Formats: sequence, C-alpha cells, structure tokens
Amino acid sequence: MQKVYDTQDKPKRALLVSIINGKDYNEASCRELHGLSESLGLEIAAHEKIRVREKNAKYGMGSGKVEELSQKAAEIDADLFVFDWNPTPSQQRNWEELSGIPVVDRQELIIRIFAERANTREAELQVKLAELSYSLPRLSHKYIDLSRQRGGRYGTKGTGETKLETDRRKIEKRIQQLEKEVEQVGKQRQMQRRQRERNNVPVCAIVGYTNAGKSSLLNALTGADVLAQDKLFVTLDAVTRRFQPAPGVQVLLTDTVGFIRQLPHSLIKAFRSTLEEAALADIIINILDASDTAIGTHYETTLSVLKELSDNKNGAQDIPMITLLNKIDCLQVNENGENPVQELHARFPGSIPVSVKNGTGLDVLKDRIINMIYNEDRSKHE
Repeated sequence: MQKVYDTQDKPKRALLVSIINGKDYNEASCRELHGLSESLGLEIAAHEKIRVREKNAKYGMGSGKVEELSQKAAEIDADLFVFDWNPTPSQQRNWEELSGIPVVDRQELIIRIFAERANTREAELQVKLAELSYSLPRLSHKYIDLSRQRGGRYGTKGTGETKLETDRRKIEKRIQQLEKEVEQVGKQRQMQRRQRERNNVPVCAIVGYTNAGKSSLLNALTGADVLAQDKLFVTLDAVTRRFQPAPGVQVLLTDTVGFIRQLPHSLIKAFRSTLEEAALADIIINILDASDTAIGTHYETTLSVLKELSDNKNGAQDIPMITLLNKIDCLQVNENGENPVQELHARFPGSIPVSVKNGTGLDVLKDRIINMIYNEDRSKHE
C-alpha cells in the first residue's frame, strides 16, 4: 500500500467530542481525553462537550447534532474527530462518510499510545495483536497516520486520504500467528514465576492508574533506573527488581502496566501474561495520585481491572493489598484550614500517605510489607 507523506511536519488538528451525562467523573474524563490526545502529539483545535437528547442507531446521537459537529470540524480545519466514547464500527463509518474526516475513538487512542510506547519485542507483539483485533471489524475506517497528509473536508467523502486496504483473511491469519507468539511469551513468564516460587521469595506487584508513580516507586525502593516520566503509559513491560525492606528480608518488586478508565478489552487480553504479574503476586501495592480529583474513579478502575484478571482459581481482588496515597507533597491545606491528606485517609482506610519524590512515608510502607509477609508466613503454617 502506497503511503502519501506530508511534506510539512505539522501536528494533526483534532476536534475532541465528549458526551456530558451528569456523572461526577465527566470533567476528569474530559481532562483525560486532553492528556491522551496530547500524548499522541495531536493539536487540540477545539473540545465540544455535548448532551445527547436524541438517540440514533446510525450515529449514536441525532443526525442534526452530527451535521453541526461536522460543520464545526470544517470551520476549524480539523483533521480528525477524537471521541471520548466507543461508537460501533458502523457508527464510526457513518460519521466518517458524513464528515469526510477520520473518527478516532477512545479505544484506538489508547491502543495508538501503547504502540508508540512499546520498546520491547514482548510489548510490540501484544500491542500489534490488540491493534489487529480492533481493526478487523473496521476495515473501511479512515485510519489516519500521524505523518500522513491531511484528509478531505466536510462533505467531500474523504478525498485525498490514504485508506487502510487490508484483506480480512490476512488479518485473521496474522492474529492467529500473534496469539501463538503471545501465548509462548506467557509460557516463558510462567517458567519465571515457577522459578521464583522455588526460591520462595515473596512478590509485591505495584499496580495503579497510569502516571500515578509506579515506576518512580520501584526506582525509589530498589535503586533501579526504570524510565519514569510525567506521561501516560510509559511502562508497558513488567519489570521486576529485588528489594530489601529490612536487612535479611528479600522481596521481589514488580512494576506493571498502568490502568486507565475503559482500558480496551483487546489490550487486557493481549497483555494478560504481563498483567497476571499482579494477579499472581503475594501482595499488591495499589498506588494512587492523591493530587488528582478523580482519585476515587482511579481506585475503582484499578479494582475493576484486577477483577477482570481473576478466574476461578485465583482472584486478584482477594490478594492482600496496600493502598498508597502518592504525591502528598502536591497537596495544600484548604481555605478552611483542613488537611486534605486526613480526608483522603478517611476515604481509603488503612492507606499510607507517601511522597515518592521526597521519600515521605516509604519507611511506613516497608514496615507494612514486612508485617504482611510474616503474617502470611504464619498463616501458611497454622
């Protein structure tokens, strides 16, 4: 397939569209959509927040609203729509036929970020599998390469775009091949886990919302040099390092891929062998960003993903868990003189306030890990 490249290195202009439905997390969801879009290097031309009063199976909302948004996209010279929800493949095609520009939904946005962050063979295999599983029912979707030329304008049916032309049978064959390779990776991880079990070394898995500070915590506790940046999904591979919470006490600390609201099922399926590092751990360390107003949603999202990883033999949600309230150094006493850390501690009983950045609270975390390890050992012998 021939690609047409833009001679000008301009970022793609995106019209973001969110549906406001009255739930508490809407503003946080809108901010998150900004962060996801910016992570892909998109230029945010505008962000429309709409209320859907009329449901329409063809578009997911009234055709009048679709016409209005398409006209808006043309007026601001947008290259694509970015939706904060996941339309059906047929709805996506209908939007694109009417507007003449691609529609990127939340699933595709997240998958594309994963694809950019994949730096190892394992991560590349898993992301490619998720990409193809997503694209299979959307072969007529106007995929947009971030280095590709601008598409058509509203009413032009996509003139000037380079479309994805892939044979369904080839994609299905490639998916089968990737599934076998990912399964082989999973078997290798199982061998590594059995080796750790033979060494009888407890495993602590760090989980949490993306950009909550998981990799920074691993680095702070073990002296590792895992890449830790203020970006979404920096870590896609499970990284394990030895950790001594006290002299003579050995623990394996594992950093895992970050979670996010509505994490695409294809990614959970593809990354299952990596995410199972949490499901098969002895202790789970759930790290939360205490400075984020959507902390409650982030906590529930993490529990939801852990539950999805559970099966009849093991339930990740039943593994002993330590909840960390990270970034307390970013919190300030409010106008009433109240300390927000106290309020958060009340919302999450038993949690440990920490600042991975300056080391506050990490000694408390080490003591908690030691106590949980010895309690677990005693329970096994009773």
